[in-house]
Amino acid sequence: MTELSPLRERVEAPHRLAAPIHPDIAVWRPLVPDDATALAGLHSVADAIDHPEWTVPEAELRDRLRRESIDLASDSMAAVTDSGAIVAYGLNVMGPNPETFVRVVLEGAIHPDVRGRGIGRQLLQWQRGRAQQQLAASDLGLPGWILIWQSTDNVTGVKLAELLGFRPARYSATLARDLATPIAKRETDAAVRLVPWDSALSLAALDAHRSAFRDHWGSQPASEEMWNEMVTDEFYRADLSFLALPADDATTVAGYALTSVFAHDFERQGYSSSYVNLVGTRREWRGHGVAAALLANVLTASQQAGLEKVVLDVDVENPTGAVGLYESLGFQATGGRQVALVLSY
Repeated sequence: MTELSPLRERVEAPHRLAAPIHPDIAVWRPLVPDDATALAGLHSVADAIDHPEWTVPEAELRDRLRRESIDLASDSMAAVTDSGAIVAYGLNVMGPNPETFVRVVLEGAIHPDVRGRGIGRQLLQWQRGRAQQQLAASDLGLPGWILIWQSTDNVTGVKLAELLGFRPARYSATLARDLATPIAKRETDAAVRLVPWDSALSLAALDAHRSAFRDHWGSQPASEEMWNEMVTDEFYRADLSFLALPADDATTVAGYALTSVFAHDFERQGYSSSYVNLVGTRREWRGHGVAAALLANVLTASQQAGLEKVVLDVDVENPTGAVGLYESLGFQATGGRQVALVLSY
C-alpha cells in the first residue's frame, strides 16, 4: 500500500470559515444542547418526506448534542428565522478512534417549507468547509473521508451532495421479518452458548463489535461514549438483546445482537416492531452458527413481546454474507434504501 502524507498536507481547507448568508435566515448560529426539542420537531416534518417510516427522536438528539467528542461551537450550524424557529441545521461528527481512515460524517435536516431556496446548499457548503478543516488538522497519514448518508428517495438531497463533489460509494437496504409466520429455532454448536444481555459484559460486547466490524466498509472502532449511549438510552431493550459466549469462558463475548424499540415510529410504519441496531460475530467465532441463533432469539423474543415485525438495515455488499443470512431467517426488503455519499482525500 502506498504510504500517504499527513492529511494536513493533502486537504485544502478554508483558513477562515464564515457563517452562511441567506435573505430568509435571520441568524446563523451554533447549536446548543437545549436545541434538542426544536430539532426533534424539525426532524418530525423533514423525515416524513425523506424517510417516512422513521424519525430521529428527541432523546437521541439530546444525547448527541451533549456528546463530549463533539464541539458544538465549531462543528454545528443552525439556520434561525425571524420568528426564532430553527428551519435547518448541520452537525459534523468526527470519529474519535481512526484506524484505517479519518472520517467526518455530516448530519442535519432542512424543513420542507424552505427547501428549494438555496438554504440547504449554503449549509452543506459550510459543513463541507468545516469538515475540510477537521481533516486538515490531522497529522495522520490515512485516507480522509467526508461522508453523508441520504435516503435514495431524497433525490434533491442526493443531487445537491453530488453537485458539491460527493460521490455515491455504498448502499444499505432495510429488511423486515413478519412475526406472524413461524420462527425456526437456530442452534449454535457446542462451543458457544447464548445468554440474555448482561450490562456487566457491555465493554466485552463493545470489544467484540470492534472485532466483528473491522472488515466492514466505512467502519471504524466505535467509541465507548457512543456505545454507552446506545445500550443505556430509553429505547434499548435488554429483554430483546442477546450475547453469545464461548462455552468455557464467561468473560469473552463471541457475538451479540442489540435491539431497540422505537414506539414513536409505529404510526408512521403502520405496524409495531423492534429494530436490530447491531448484530455481529467476532472473527474467530464465525462459522459456529452464532449470528443466526442470536437473530432467531431476537425474533422469538420480539414475537413474545407482542410486536409485529423485526427490522434491520444491512450493507448490500456486506462481506460476511449477511444479506443471505437474513433472507434465510425470513427477512425481506422493504424498499427503503440509504446511500453513502463520500468526498475522499
